[in-house]
Amino acid sequence: MGVRAWLKRSFNYETRVVLFALSSGLLGVGGTLFLLWRGGFSLKVQLTVGAVVVIWWLLISFAQREQMIRPLQTLSNLVAALLEGDYSIRVRGQSRDEPLGLAITEVNRLGEILREQRLGAIEATALLHKIMDEIDVGIFAFDDDDRLRLLNRGGERILGQPADRTIGHSAEALGLAECLEGDVERIADIAFSGLSGRWEIRRSQFRQEGRVHHLLVLSDLTRALREEERQAWQRVVQVLRHEINNSLAPIHSLAGSLATLVRRKPEPPDMRDDLQQGLSVIAGRSKALSRFMAAYAQLAQLPEPELEPLDVPDWVRRVVDLETRLDIDVVAGPPVSIRADGDQLDQLLINLLANAVDAALETGGGVKVSWAQLNGYTEQLEVRIDDEGPGLPDRRNLFVPFFTTKPQGSGIGLVLSRQIAEAHGGSLTLENRQPGPGCRARLRLPSKAHAAS
Repeated sequence: MGVRAWLKRSFNYETRVVLFALSSGLLGVGGTLFLLWRGGFSLKVQLTVGAVVVIWWLLISFAQREQMIRPLQTLSNLVAALLEGDYSIRVRGQSRDEPLGLAITEVNRLGEILREQRLGAIEATALLHKIMDEIDVGIFAFDDDDRLRLLNRGGERILGQPADRTIGHSAEALGLAECLEGDVERIADIAFSGLSGRWEIRRSQFRQEGRVHHLLVLSDLTRALREEERQAWQRVVQVLRHEINNSLAPIHSLAGSLATLVRRKPEPPDMRDDLQQGLSVIAGRSKALSRFMAAYAQLAQLPEPELEPLDVPDWVRRVVDLETRLDIDVVAGPPVSIRADGDQLDQLLINLLANAVDAALETGGGVKVSWAQLNGYTEQLEVRIDDEGPGLPDRRNLFVPFFTTKPQGSGIGLVLSRQIAEAHGGSLTLENRQPGPGCRARLRLPSKAHAAS
């Protein structure tokens, strides 16, 4: 075993420093004492000088120990404070020209960086908690044992209990076990101790301290659905009141006039003609009211689409051939096939082409139909109908039921077309062409398209 190994095993670091310091001066002190003893000096001189040399030797040795041990102890305390999360301690008075001073300076810088990062993390966490509390949804975080570790104010309202009474409880005890199972995104009717109704459930995972956690988000759809339902009923009642009053008002007026005419004595010579004319007007208004109710029933009772393979080029050209008032320009796109209800899409495209041709005839312009395959987040088929008409003066009422600017229009064509598109999982939008003139209708349908055979 070497001397160094023996020293490390037998003595701690501080003792070894003292031994090395003493041994470094031992030869000089021993030589001095030997010269004093052999130099013929008096005993008093020998004792005095010897004592001074020995004391100086010990003082220098222990001072050397302090110079080496104290900064290391200070550095150790600083690192320990950092490990404990105390980033306020700093060591001053060290020169950067010395290796040990440079090490302490770097540790001070590390402490400052950690302090700034901790403050940033605290501020970010406070902001996150503030945002979570202001969000009107319930947010829950569960660990891998399905025990609640975090929830916001919305979650407290759902559970009907404050956070300090729910943190650490299992999902089953809180009535949330059902939400941690099944599809990660779904809508379900669930009753909680705090609230009940229809909820949108979204679930995902994240890692914290190497452990998998589950993030659960619950959105209450009941209030929003009720508000939408209320607004829908208001719009329906407004439309029904308007249309029915338009028919009943003249009928009521004519009925009163005819009743007065029948009671007149003697009977006017033209009473028969007046009766026939009045009854004809009443019959016409009654028939118009029946047509309105039939159109409303058609809009309200759209059947679910029956999906079958549909060849897009054949579909477009077949519907275009039905429009005989104007030659429509068909710009051929890719030969694709989709799954859709052909009868419903026929009605949709007929409505869009009829509107485009009506607009183009006003200005003597043309109509163009094209389609393309969109490859984005999801594959979609886009069908475009461009007209060179006057454009859209106001887009706000485009999809309002029974709103129309045409003298003989029913006001359900665009509404029905959009319902068909949405029933297929697609969308329908209308916009003014840029650059104009005219309007562009965009029909988008989900499509895992493949080349048509």
